[in-house]
Amino acid sequence: MTKILIHEVGLRDGLQVEKQVVPTATKRDWLTRLMRSGVDIVQVGSFVHPEKVPQMADTDELFRQATAGKQPGDAVLSGLVLNERGLERGLACGVEMFCMGVSASETHSRKNTGMGTEDATRRIVLTALEAQKAGREVQVSVQSAFGCGFEGAVPEARVMSIVDAYLNAGLTSISLADTAGHAHPAQVTAYVRGILEREPAARVTAHIHNTYGVGMANVYAALNAGATSIESSFGGLGGCPFTKVAAGNVATEDFVHALQRDGQRSDIKLDTLIQVARDVATFLARDLPGCVYKIGPIAVKASA
Repeated sequence: MTKILIHEVGLRDGLQVEKQVVPTATKRDWLTRLMRSGVDIVQVGSFVHPEKVPQMADTDELFRQATAGKQPGDAVLSGLVLNERGLERGLACGVEMFCMGVSASETHSRKNTGMGTEDATRRIVLTALEAQKAGREVQVSVQSAFGCGFEGAVPEARVMSIVDAYLNAGLTSISLADTAGHAHPAQVTAYVRGILEREPAARVTAHIHNTYGVGMANVYAALNAGATSIESSFGGLGGCPFTKVAAGNVATEDFVHALQRDGQRSDIKLDTLIQVARDVATFLARDLPGCVYKIGPIAVKASA
């Protein structure tokens, strides 16, 4: 059975829409525990202008602290970049895996990056290749892949044209991001298969939002179609500040709980993930969308 990789994005996608800025020391505490929980990748933050997303103003410093204290076996540290300047900052502070993408929605692309989809694709491909030349792991994504809160349906052909641009440049680690939460399982299945039909060796990641309550169904649709990596957030927190309805992700602890009940990823410390989600909820003084952190896990009996 292929190991399903868990990419925890709560510190970035989870916090980016929060008005209450989390102190760096608090983020570092959450980050350290996540790094040592057994998840594979932790997204530390994004390299954006602090006036646009104040919550990400300390991303460079957080990376420096995390890389300085990193231990063997800790998760890979990823960061989101939107342009060449973001790449420069990320290289300077120790990003191990660069995540960058293009929105298939023209409206969302302009709100998020100030560029149309065509210009953004050309620029991101060049930036991704520069990151690879620097010896860093790179994941490229198609944002608003399954629909847009502003434009509604996004043509599959537009999504796959971005995928083709990535594959033609030799970029084979590709994430399909359900930025607006419009995805449904049949669509997710078709899009994941569409990538793998083009490049069987591609590593496909699904980034699923739970805006309309079908997040977990879409996650399993992606896995059944051949995706091998899922991006999720502690407590189900999150949402893009530049889409019409910013709604949360699939909760990391909910997904890990489901996997472990199926005999997978027993190496991940579910109790650690649950406690981080509880601490985040306490800090924000409200319930988060996740389920397991509130009601507790179902005990899994050891195999005889």
